[in-house]
Amino acid sequence: MAEQTIEWQLGDGLAGLHIIDRGVWNLQGDIWRPFAWEELACRQVGRGEAPLLHMWRCPKALVIGHRDRRLAAAGEAMAELRGEGIPVCVRPSGGAAVLLDEGVLNLSLILPNPQHSINIHNDFRLMAELICGALTPWSTAAAAGEIAGSFCPGDYDIAISGRKFCGIAQRRQAKAYIITAFIIVEGSGEARADEVRRFYSKAARSSDTGYPEVRRGTMGSLQELAGVPSVQAYADSLRSMLQRRGLLLDSDSSRDIASAELQQQAEALRQRYDRDTGS
Repeated sequence: MAEQTIEWQLGDGLAGLHIIDRGVWNLQGDIWRPFAWEELACRQVGRGEAPLLHMWRCPKALVIGHRDRRLAAAGEAMAELRGEGIPVCVRPSGGAAVLLDEGVLNLSLILPNPQHSINIHNDFRLMAELICGALTPWSTAAAAGEIAGSFCPGDYDIAISGRKFCGIAQRRQAKAYIITAFIIVEGSGEARADEVRRFYSKAARSSDTGYPEVRRGTMGSLQELAGVPSVQAYADSLRSMLQRRGLLLDSDSSRDIASAELQQQAEALRQRYDRDTGS
């Protein structure tokens, strides 16, 4: 997709959103927990609960894609990172490896799909408009389009001056779906790219193909690219924007999921996705 500037056009299709801002998630050693929570929350939305905007962060972790897990030495690379105290998981949505930490805001729209009709390009553009709308106090220069050489590349990479700070993916269920994004707000985009490059250098062998070649100069943070001071400042801007436009219903502290159910779902995801699938 050719690079295109994203203008704020989001209408009232998101009216009635409940927002859940977890701050820094206490993973209790398990990076699968946020993804398990979203799987279960998506089922609730599919059963008629209000749509959600879920914001969360976590301590340092590497989240990889399905293709990444099929690299010849992926299992060994994952084990090495875990031995260094860095959690690793294979996320249910699409995309490739992403380094998360407390300077990266994870944003998920969990929306109903009663007609079983999804237009992936419209959905990705919806998320891009949301992300860029929250950025307008600092910059209107964000553009969408694949940034070759970035980590987790895709048509709806969002970048400023050719350096990516955000990627978008999607996860579908029968009656609802999740549009999810990572937004690098604080710190160094280059340092995170180095970490992802290190994973691929260990996970891939000469026979492997199809994984991203992460190049220098392709990643940045909103702090570096637009002067956004903090994750909290960006999250506050996002919340204020939705409130001004009448899309945000309230902050939802009641959408809780029992710990045992969450643990069971996390284990189910681990068994399904974190397995040796060969190359």
